[in-house]
Amino acid sequence: MTDQPDRVQPPQEPALPEGDPRTDLVQRVRGALLVLPGFFEFGTRIEGIDATDLFSLNAVLGTSIEVQVVSTLNRMRGIWDPDERWVGYRFERQSQVFPDVLLVQRGLGEPDIIMGIELKGWYLLSKEGVPSLRFQTTSAACSVYDLIAVVPWHLSSVTSGSPVAREPWVESARYAAQYRNYWWEHVRDAQGPRGIRSPDGARPYPTKDMHTADMPDYDGGDNFGRLARVSGLMADFVTAAKAQDALGIPINHWIAFLKRHSDKSDPEAVAAMGPRGVQKATRTGCPDTAKRGLVHLDEHRRPPPPRGN
Repeated sequence: MTDQPDRVQPPQEPALPEGDPRTDLVQRVRGALLVLPGFFEFGTRIEGIDATDLFSLNAVLGTSIEVQVVSTLNRMRGIWDPDERWVGYRFERQSQVFPDVLLVQRGLGEPDIIMGIELKGWYLLSKEGVPSLRFQTTSAACSVYDLIAVVPWHLSSVTSGSPVAREPWVESARYAAQYRNYWWEHVRDAQGPRGIRSPDGARPYPTKDMHTADMPDYDGGDNFGRLARVSGLMADFVTAAKAQDALGIPINHWIAFLKRHSDKSDPEAVAAMGPRGVQKATRTGCPDTAKRGLVHLDEHRRPPPPRGN
């Protein structure tokens, strides 16, 4: 059986112009993002968070993580600009407009923008188990040089410590926008209208008053733009990220363990499960691993020190 001749084919990643210095720059920035965890530093240590509150940690630290990622990229100039071709340019974060980060040179005239990065953090121990970002930007607002990056992170001791970054997901922003629309209109299993309306006059590096979001004709589940639910885009990355170890325990087992604790809303009840119960809850198959989980949970069972008057 052959494909139907009118079957819509998936989009392809945009080809960057050969010989353009921005092409080499974008490739180096991609590489810098992939090795960013080795350079990432977050000076603040987080202590005293109840285990039941760990799932919501991204709401507290998400913006700070993204700010620190930008600072780290600027410290990594030797990786993305080894020939000092882009002296005077630096990554800057902006709010409420696409993209989140610009590589820009500012002087007396108009700022000179070279590329952008739509940057999102992903707290790996979030209850959803997937990145919660919503990317609705139309492809016309994405330059071929723009990237989208999702940086996973967790606390160094899982339940406490300083945030540490893990290897991010990096993709062409224009391709991600095009593939999102392709999946919405032609792939997903859903009833109802599948059309998408794109804004007029969209262009790269818009101002805050410009409309840049694609809008679906119908979105009863409020799912449009949730890239983690778009099959074929970042599913492999999500699976691999949660399979990584933290303190010798896979991230997805930590999530299962903390869900069990959160659902009971009683640290004593979870601790009473003992290593065998935790071993079963996390499906680790390893008593030593389960014991390590209990040791870190026990930190949250201790009463806080008395406060002074």
